[in-house]
Amino acid sequence: MAQLPLIAVVGATGTGKSKLAVDLASRFNGEIINGDAMQMYRGLPIITNQIPVEEQNGIPHHLISCVDLEQEAWRIGRFKRESLRLIKDIRSRGKLPVLVGGTHYYTQAVLFKEQLVGEGADTGESEDGFSSDEIESTSTKWPILDAPTEVVLEKLKEVDPVMAARWHPNETRKIRRSLEIYFQTGTPASEIYKEQKRLKQAAATTDDANQLRFDTIIFWVHSEKEVLNSRLEKRVDTMLEQGLMSEAKKMSEYLREKQSQGVIVDQTRGVWVSIGFKELAPYFEALYAGSSNEEELEALKRTGIESVKTATRQYAVSQIKWIRNKLWRALSETNMTNRLYLLDSTKVEDWVESITEPSERLVHSLLNKEAMPDPKSLSGLARTTLGAKEAQSQNNTNNIAKCITCDVCRKTMTNEEQWNVHMNGYAHKRALKAAARKLERQEFLRKREALKNTQEVATE
Repeated sequence: MAQLPLIAVVGATGTGKSKLAVDLASRFNGEIINGDAMQMYRGLPIITNQIPVEEQNGIPHHLISCVDLEQEAWRIGRFKRESLRLIKDIRSRGKLPVLVGGTHYYTQAVLFKEQLVGEGADTGESEDGFSSDEIESTSTKWPILDAPTEVVLEKLKEVDPVMAARWHPNETRKIRRSLEIYFQTGTPASEIYKEQKRLKQAAATTDDANQLRFDTIIFWVHSEKEVLNSRLEKRVDTMLEQGLMSEAKKMSEYLREKQSQGVIVDQTRGVWVSIGFKELAPYFEALYAGSSNEEELEALKRTGIESVKTATRQYAVSQIKWIRNKLWRALSETNMTNRLYLLDSTKVEDWVESITEPSERLVHSLLNKEAMPDPKSLSGLARTTLGAKEAQSQNNTNNIAKCITCDVCRKTMTNEEQWNVHMNGYAHKRALKAAARKLERQEFLRKREALKNTQEVATE
């Protein structure tokens, strides 16, 4: 049975994902499914970066502004089920579904039929779909899972040294999960991953075993780092003008009200971890406490705003990292990297030439079952970025990734790419020089001590 088409739009915040989704939905009679966890919350359009109604061009947007403030973000399983239902419903009305969002583990769960154990994210639901209640019960059954990370890691080294070598010592959740998989299955997680990967690769060679659920084209809207960072700085300033402080205050007042009612709100989950609230929380706490003067409050406010900008840049980096690593790997394992098209949004003034025209040509080819061009042919940025990923994939072995520790700097890298960057970096070279000077001094002191001992023997 022929697969039906789906358009997916991914990319870092501030690159123009929402605009592209609206453009394509307008051009090809589509409806949009939001894949951003924070944009599902209602009443906070600025903090959650929801596309303004006036920019939606009358296109129906699903799963946006549909979750109340006190609710937790949806777990992956629920988002996947609801998205698949919506895709079916949209198609039943003769329209094209367009999935767009920055919570990439949401969108990836919809795109692929199956995910490897461990391919999810820390969302309150484990990577392989267990509920949080099930996770908590495992720590009761195996208390070591609640031990300090270094203890859990030592145990993991005993039962699954391959996975222990893969994780950075600070990756507490991943270390714990790897050991948990061993306890649950009796088989090292590394062996489970290896077998799943073998089965995926075998399935990908058969004509009817495409691991993408749909006939999908994925648009990665991407901008050069320096330009994007500047754009994100201005974006936060615009959010402040539009009422960011007012929304953050609204959230803070909600917490105070709940606290007065004796209700404890978990601020480590849901909308409470959204960028724009937690960074400004110290300012509002001081404001309500009434113990700070105007100058101190203003300083806290400035610090909070700078923290919002920093967190926004860091979030963009993490989104790009997900695409480069996890999405690319999932596509690579199913021989479908030719469905990922990078669109260069660095120059907003070139939007039509760089984004609109190539994306419309590609969707037209997809819908008409025509041959698709090489993704690297779209732009210089696409050629550089995707070409590097292809070269990296060709050089990689079939082994599970392994952490590498620099004994000189006492720093652990999670892959060979990071290792190469570290080895050629200024900090490592400086550490090498410092280590060399230390050895020279130790050797000088050793020789001086030896000479002193020789002189003392001579005088006796």
